[in-house]
Amino acid sequence: SPASAKRIVDKMPGNYTHAGLIHVMLPEAKIIHSQRNPVDTCLSCYRTLFTEGQEWSYHLRELGRHYRRYWNLMQHWRQAMPEGMLEVPYELMVQDLEGQARRIIDYLSLEWTDACLRFYENERPVKTASASQVRKPIYAGSVNRWKKYESHLKPLLEELGDIPAQYEAMLQKAAPAPASVPALA
Repeated sequence: SPASAKRIVDKMPGNYTHAGLIHVMLPEAKIIHSQRNPVDTCLSCYRTLFTEGQEWSYHLRELGRHYRRYWNLMQHWRQAMPEGMLEVPYELMVQDLEGQARRIIDYLSLEWTDACLRFYENERPVKTASASQVRKPIYAGSVNRWKKYESHLKPLLEELGDIPAQYEAMLQKAAPAPASVPALA
């Protein structure tokens, strides 16, 4: 039960609005900001029938405006509490599950277990819109998925403006450098 839980995971889309409050009220709390390409994120929200409270997700233009508000607030949280959260880009998780999972486990000061790589084998009940996804290994098929639908996303893309480009630049900075090849003697 939540009252006796040592850890609480809450991945609802609106949680970003509470990051500063959580940081102040629970200074030991660990916040993980899981990110994904803005257009892929919006498309995923648009295609999901949420049970309640996400009305902004059903109209492309409003979805873009909502995402812009999210983006701006997250920029504020990054400046206001630079050590207050761990940023985890989905694209890097897909490229290097173990490396990113170890980053998260280390950030949370938990002990590593290889079961972290086999999350899809966990049989606990899942009551979220992504219930079917957590039963499968992580996959790259959703990276840049939005490009298949680009011609239908004009209102969303107009509202997002330069945010996707900003995200890609941030992703490039976060990506590990390619392994260097030793020079031949």
